[in-house]
Amino acid sequence: MVTRLNPRNRGKRAGSRRAAAGKKAASVSEAALKRLPHVKSQSRAALSSNEMIEAIRRGLPIRELDALQNSLGVPMERLAPKLGMSKATLHRRKLQGRLGPEESDRVFRYARLMGKAVLVLESQESARRWMAAPQVGLGGAVPLDYAETEVGAREVEDLLGRIEFGVYS
Repeated sequence: MVTRLNPRNRGKRAGSRRAAAGKKAASVSEAALKRLPHVKSQSRAALSSNEMIEAIRRGLPIRELDALQNSLGVPMERLAPKLGMSKATLHRRKLQGRLGPEESDRVFRYARLMGKAVLVLESQESARRWMAAPQVGLGGAVPLDYAETEVGAREVEDLLGRIEFGVYS
């Protein structure tokens, strides 16, 4: 089922809900970035692409994976394979305290999508349900599954953009 927002309901009340959802969305995708050791700013806007790329290349702290898992509300046994991690790799990363660059990139990808979903759907719970349910706009695929690749993640992001602007999918 595709959720559509009525463009006529974008009055003051809807705007305030969107602003509140925007703050939550920002916290989801910025959570990983705020806690990075070399980033002094508390704002994602202040981070350059180079800083984000460098943080991903070095590997994010394992707590960012835990934050993503909590944000998505899925068991780690389901999330780890989507990030390309076996049980053994997940255990090793937890002992090391840091994700590899590929895993960090995927964690950031899912955090970005969850942030966009919270912004568009106006609540974390709505975003969780949407990310875990088959979507007509993705040919019946589940966004969490579709986003395992960058191309799939772009499609999910595009669908969220269409929902945000009331385009039928």
